[in-house]
Amino acid sequence: MKKFRDLSSLLDRPPVNHSEGVRKVDVEAEATRYTRLVEDWNEAAEEIRKLEGFSRFLLPPLFSDLQDAARGGPIISSHCKQLSYCHAIIVPHQESPVNVGLAINGEKLVRLANAFQRTVKKQASSESKEKQAKLIAALRQLWVEVVHPVVENLGKFAKPGSRIWWCPTSFFNFMPLHAAGEYRRGGRSLAQLYISSYTPSLTALIKARRHRDQPLPVSFAAIGQNRPEGASFTLDCVEPELALVQSLLPPPPTVSFTKITSIDATKSRALSALRDNPWLHFACHGTQNHAEPFKSAFLMRDQPLSLLDISQMDLSSHAFAFLSACETAVGDFHTPDEVIHLAAALAIRWGEQCRWDTMERQ
Repeated sequence: MKKFRDLSSLLDRPPVNHSEGVRKVDVEAEATRYTRLVEDWNEAAEEIRKLEGFSRFLLPPLFSDLQDAARGGPIISSHCKQLSYCHAIIVPHQESPVNVGLAINGEKLVRLANAFQRTVKKQASSESKEKQAKLIAALRQLWVEVVHPVVENLGKFAKPGSRIWWCPTSFFNFMPLHAAGEYRRGGRSLAQLYISSYTPSLTALIKARRHRDQPLPVSFAAIGQNRPEGASFTLDCVEPELALVQSLLPPPPTVSFTKITSIDATKSRALSALRDNPWLHFACHGTQNHAEPFKSAFLMRDQPLSLLDISQMDLSSHAFAFLSACETAVGDFHTPDEVIHLAAALAIRWGEQCRWDTMERQ
């Protein structure tokens, strides 16, 4: 491993900037040296792959390994080829994957995603009935053109009432797939049929399940901040929410619970809780910074707890986070395939997260 690290360090160095006066033979010697380094690096990687448990070191995972992510329920990965054909792939645990054509194309998908974003961002007002009608219309379209075709093919892999996993890509990342339905008397909805969860990737789901068996007591921290620095309004439900979380947890010694209320929820206190507790509940304001995604943050009393702060921590032993905060997974329309937001950062670093915007103000 030391040889591999040393070679990686040498290859990571910036290339030599040759001026016009450098002899050709020196340039060729540098190219030869770099080629040998690459060959030595590849040989070192091959040696590591001979070690037990490292056979796929720096190689893409096999589909048979990825399919293991579906042992807790089938995974539906939704795709769209630019602005044309859209489809979903149902990945069951043991059977072959199933390709499902969707009744929507890329152009309609973008329009629907825009409609959702515009409707959700409207503030509660005298037009609330109009907002609700537009939201229901969008959810009906989502059911007819995206979710219902998938449901029609899920029966052989998942019993009603069981869990399914959505792994959306592109503009599907902006869709509340779990909320799709007919929204009429006697009508069907996905929530009546299955329990929906989300994952940014199959690999993230596999890694999350490795941490299920936690030693007792489980350390659980609930962090709440109802009015951070610069906020224009108070989140009235934060403190009752923390109390409710505490009331629902098993008592010691099963769970060691820490409650950090608004008056104490500073950035440093939240960082300490994040470091020391593998189970977490956030109830606060959240912000998504589209221009600089690593500045997306949970807003604490004094300073934001940013995505960059989280990404620099070792969270490999963590297991669960519940994010009761806005804008934790809204993504960016300009880069719909990039999941650089708070929920994905936590999910990729350890677990399975919630995704859709929390409408605390409503």
